[in-house]
Amino acid sequence: MAFFPDISLRRAIVLLVVVVSILTAGTGITVKLTTEHLVNDDARISARDWAQFLAVNLTDLKQIAAGELPNASSLAFLEATRKAGQVFRTVIFNREGYSQLVADHEGIKSVDVSDFSAEAARSVASGSTVIDISEGEAADLPAYFARAYVPVFVDGEPAASVAVFVNETEQRANFRNTFLVAALILCSITALAFGMPAIAWYRRTKEKQQVDRRVRFLANHDSLTGLANRVRLTERLDGALSALPSSGGQIAVHFIDIDHFKEVNDLLGHDGGDFLLSTLGQRLGALTRIEDMVGRLGGDEFVVVQTGVSGKEQAEVFAQRIASAMGEPMYFKEQKIKIDVTIGVALAPADGMTSERLLKSADLALYKGKEAGRNRITIYAHEMDDLQQARRELEKAINDAIANDRFVVHYQPIFEIGRHRLIGFEALLRLSAQDGTLIPPATFIPVAEDMHVIDKLGAWVLRSACRTAATWPKNLTVAVNLSPLQFQAGTLTEVVAAALKESGLEAHRLELEIIETVMLQNNERTVAQLRDLKALGVAIVMDDFGTGYSSLSYLWKFPFDKIKIDRSFVQSFEKAGDDAATVVKSIIALGRELRMQVTVEGVETLKQADFLHESGGDQVQGFYFGRPLPASEINASILADFPKTLPVTAPLDRTNVTPVRS
Repeated sequence: MAFFPDISLRRAIVLLVVVVSILTAGTGITVKLTTEHLVNDDARISARDWAQFLAVNLTDLKQIAAGELPNASSLAFLEATRKAGQVFRTVIFNREGYSQLVADHEGIKSVDVSDFSAEAARSVASGSTVIDISEGEAADLPAYFARAYVPVFVDGEPAASVAVFVNETEQRANFRNTFLVAALILCSITALAFGMPAIAWYRRTKEKQQVDRRVRFLANHDSLTGLANRVRLTERLDGALSALPSSGGQIAVHFIDIDHFKEVNDLLGHDGGDFLLSTLGQRLGALTRIEDMVGRLGGDEFVVVQTGVSGKEQAEVFAQRIASAMGEPMYFKEQKIKIDVTIGVALAPADGMTSERLLKSADLALYKGKEAGRNRITIYAHEMDDLQQARRELEKAINDAIANDRFVVHYQPIFEIGRHRLIGFEALLRLSAQDGTLIPPATFIPVAEDMHVIDKLGAWVLRSACRTAATWPKNLTVAVNLSPLQFQAGTLTEVVAAALKESGLEAHRLELEIIETVMLQNNERTVAQLRDLKALGVAIVMDDFGTGYSSLSYLWKFPFDKIKIDRSFVQSFEKAGDDAATVVKSIIALGRELRMQVTVEGVETLKQADFLHESGGDQVQGFYFGRPLPASEINASILADFPKTLPVTAPLDRTNVTPVRS
């Protein structure tokens, strides 16, 4: 009877051994299979993520794939990646699959002889990431690693493939040990059943943490340049201001605006504009200290907060360094970019002790610099607040005048000096101030342009002038000034045609005056619009001739009907004497040779009028011949009284023109 218990025990032991063996074998197999599966997945994800991370952060991949050396930013990024440890090799291939640059333990270098990679070529051809996992067989390779080939597209076209070699040896060992310990402790399949979801949860948690970190980063930083955004900059500036009483010194805020940034976008597209902004952001970061702050507020506006400043002189010197650094040429797709910047500077505590007030002060200084002609550094002064208040009131007056039709047009007479006869008027826009005085156009027109209402205002002036001129005798013309901004919409021809049709004014009686700036912007499109306008039958006049840099060059690029000599030449007679007179005579002679009429503005004395009569000028305009008058004071009966002809050789008789003078 005792035998059976022994047999049962042995059976139990055998069964236990078998069960344990089965459990152990099952655990071992399960551990191995599960471990290999997870390690492979992790290797693939790590390699893919590293490759995508490199592809996103190497901004000049297209140039590297074309055989060029990486820029400083990319070199620094590759060096940091190379030293990170997990990535032991990075290779950049061109879109055909030939290697162009290698970064490994030996350094970062361009390849002398390109190696072909079928995986790199396949990733570009398929437009998808190619990943494989290998056991290291060579001495210079890890025991277990993953390779990922990520295609890179620029403007929708394949440009390169980034290959990243990630060492997963330690990661695989970690996974195996983790599961082995779990299996030995729990010794059941249940442990594995709970272990796998735990690992998956851990990975999801890590991914969520990474996403959360990215979201927090984007909430406080500009996505294009990586600089602090307005929220982050304001927080840090408030912190620095709160510590200012105890730390001493001053804080300077440099408000930076790129001059004519729109022209860069128009010339190079938004990619070129983004490249410019990113490059300038890097330059500002390299120029500042750790304790300083750099931010982008949006568009082409940057802010640098300089701490520990001793006074305005130090702040101005630093602003000059900023302007110099940002003005250095850069190249985008072999296109040279050279920009200027306008900088407004405000200092705490004198100009504000809150971030809002300090940024506003710097912005006011910036606006003052832009108003003064751009490409300059302006230090905030308290009177700028009064100027801003005056501007707000002017903007309100302009909006109110547009809404309630309170603009008026005055008309200044233009005379043909040779025959002493009135030939037309120039329409001049006027805006009344609250006290009844007239605000000069030179004051409110630039503000209307900044407010983007000049198109609406210009169309109204055209309609009003054409309606008024239609009531005059048929021999009189009307001249209307056009803003350069009216050409940008591309609808100016339709606006002029509608004004002529509505008023019934003959097209040849309308003169459109433009300044040189019109020709500088988008030249081909502008000239096309001018030709369309001329095809309507209106006359095109080059206004303020002689004050620009390229006035002469435009006289043969477009057949102007008339040129108007700027008033500054005539008013310089008393100062410049013969020199100014010679220039005026030369312009008159030039106009005669080009078969263009010449009108001289700003004639205010008999001496000036006699000189122009003797010099053979065609037309004159100025206070001597008549001040601008409202339309109600220029009625048909008065106009009809003006003499239509006089002997050309007759001396200038002031009595013939007195009715027009106010």
